[in-house]
Amino acid sequence: ARERVVVCEEVFELALRLPDVVAMQTRQPSLEGTGEVRLRRLVKEALRMRPDRIVVGEVRQEECLDLLLALNSGVPGLATVHANSARDAVTKLCTLPLLAAENVTSAFVVPTVAATIDLVVFVDRDPTGHRAVTEIAAIPGRCEDGVIEVESIFRWHDGELVRADGFPPHLDRFARVGHDIAALLAERYRPTAPSLAATNGHEVLR
Repeated sequence: ARERVVVCEEVFELALRLPDVVAMQTRQPSLEGTGEVRLRRLVKEALRMRPDRIVVGEVRQEECLDLLLALNSGVPGLATVHANSARDAVTKLCTLPLLAAENVTSAFVVPTVAATIDLVVFVDRDPTGHRAVTEIAAIPGRCEDGVIEVESIFRWHDGELVRADGFPPHLDRFARVGHDIAALLAERYRPTAPSLAATNGHEVLR
């Protein structure tokens, strides 16, 4: 199906090759200090363009709050964030929105992250400069006492990405389009490393 994808970036980099893409980038202020367009404004403007999906090139500061609010409104999307691991990325998504205003608290942000973020794909770079996906983690949506539960679906072990025992959330959404993800993961990808099975695939973030 044809979908409208709205992309918000500081500098045009993604260049998505899709039929219906609206790409926007930030603008620095003029010498007089006027005309600045920040990433926060672009994310807000994106919601007025009737997007089917929103893509934010990279979240670094308070625009993370606007992204979470957009995702929480029912618009699917994705973004990138620099972090040391998939779990650190979730932690960062919980802290960056606090930069937006003094009345934005962890009591609001943490459960919002748990409810709106489904998957984290972590890409690492080895000493030779080669990049590879080293972990795919799921956020099942469970949050208690400021703790978000994170499950590893795949993680790096002995030079390859192997199956852990987590599952993506919202399996019913896959089922509606004819994909039985639980059966696929159970049949084609089985935990191969004893150390992975021992962890039970569950870790939490504070």
